Amino acid sequence: MKIIMFLVKKYKKHISPMFEYMGIRCKYYPTCSEYMGQAITKYGFFRGTFLGIKRFLRCNPFSKGGYDPVK
Repeated sequence: MKIIMFLVKKYKKHISPMFEYMGIRCKYYPTCSEYMGQAITKYGFFRGTFLGIKRFLRCNPFSKGGYDPVK
């Protein structure tokens, strides 16, 4: 679990800003990487990772986006 959380934090710090610089932003709040971290913290490694991947796949041009907290 610590490894996945480490990777999420590195993504948020180093990769995500590059996308924002190019004008690509997450449609959802909290962002997909924040959602993944919150889901793993709340539900544990397996279910949290599953929920994070599921959320990432919902982020597409046909989705509305908006407020979507970890439930």
